[in-house]
This record gives sequence, structure tokens and C-alpha cells, in this order.
Amino acid sequence: MIVDSHAHYEDERFNEDREELLKSLYENGIELVVNVASSMETIKKTVELTEKFDFVYGAVGAHPEECANLSEQDIEIIKENSKKEKIMAIGEIGLDYYWDEPERIIQKKWFERQLDLAREVNLPVIIHSRDAAQDTLSIMKEKKADQIGGVVHCFSYGVEMAREYLNMGFYLGIGGVITFSNGKKLKEVVQYAPLESLVLETDCPYLSPVPNRGKRNSSLNLIYVAEEIAKIKNIDCDTVINVTTRNSKQMYGLKL
Repeated sequence: MIVDSHAHYEDERFNEDREELLKSLYENGIELVVNVASSMETIKKTVELTEKFDFVYGAVGAHPEECANLSEQDIEIIKENSKKEKIMAIGEIGLDYYWDEPERIIQKKWFERQLDLAREVNLPVIIHSRDAAQDTLSIMKEKKADQIGGVVHCFSYGVEMAREYLNMGFYLGIGGVITFSNGKKLKEVVQYAPLESLVLETDCPYLSPVPNRGKRNSSLNLIYVAEEIAKIKNIDCDTVINVTTRNSKQMYGLKL
């Protein structure tokens, strides 16, 4: 049974068939889903999903693109929601320089603040880092994130950066990009990294793997990610599924 360690089922693209789709997951080999908030609005929706579905857990936090108007009052709201029984992490948090807004100084401020919060509430972190490799790593080292733990979601850097995060004890989130013909860099990382340090994720509705690239993603597509990892590492797919499921549960403090 597969664990989807990072999904966004609160997204409006699931409005028409959310309940039907989620209810179909278990019979299709998906044991658990962790729904990850990215804004103050999606925190509420994420908590509601965890309360409605036994197999859905959650994470709460503010994505770097959503932190322009963040306040200490919002941090308190994140903190209060993090205490709920099925909230397993602070995330997704981090830096995103792809669009370069809000300003980098603002992104850094709230990334640091949410790392502090994660330490305070004793939860792992889900790190979003795009085109911000060195700043992300520097802040995580400064904040001693190795003592917090968690995952670098949708890992998109090379082997050298992977080594840094693995040395800090972080997991690497592997999703649909591993199946892309232009995903050579990620394939090299997966070949390099121990299977015990990888977790499967969709980031759905985004980043659907081949053969469904370009369509709405869901946890049902994770088998293609597992198969590609198995191919790269020259091991059987069941091993990939079993080990990554254990990894996800350990990372989030879920019952093995």
C-alpha cells in the first residue's frame, strides 16, 4: 500500500469529484494521504478533509508565495491548528524565487518564523524550495533544521544539494517529474540517494507523471512514480512501495 506524502485535495480542481475520488483510493492501493496546506485559506480546508476522511492526514503552513501579508496572528492560527490530532507537519514552507515575489526578504522572514514554530510544536517540516537552493540550505542550517527533520518536497536540485539534505537527515520527496524525459537531474538524485531517504508524493493536482502528463494528477498515479524509481535503482516495485511507505510513516510519526 502506497502513502501519498504530499497532496492538495482541497484544490478547486477536485470540486466536482473529490469525495468519489478519495473514497476510491484505498481499493486502488493508496493507504494514506497527507494533504498539505499552502495558505491560511487552505489550512481550514485541509483540517476539514482530515476530519472527514479517516485516511487523510494534514500539514499546516504558509507557502512562500502566500506570505506577503502574513502576520503573527496568522502564525498563531497555524500553531493552534498544528495541535489538532491529525496534523502531522508544518508545511509547506520555504522559498520560491521562480517568480521572485513577494520580495526575498519577506519570504526569508516567514520561512525562518515557521521553522521556529515547527521546533516549538515539535513537528517535522515540509520544505518548498524552487530556484532558491543556497538560501534555503543556509537558513535551514542556521535554524538547525536537522534537529527538526522533515522532507524537501518536489526535490528539484542536483546530487550535491541532495547530499547536503541527506546529511541533515531529511527525506527527499519524489513525484511525477521522475518520469519526464527531461528529468535527468532528478533521476541521478534517485539513483544516488538511499531508498530509505525517499518518499512518494503527487503534489496533486500538479505534476502528473507520464503517461498522464498534462492531466490533473491524483494519488492513483503514484504507481508510475514507484515503477520509475524501481527501474532506476534496479529493484522490484514492491520494495519501493514498502520502503517509501515506511519512510513516510516514520517521517510523519504515523503508526507503522
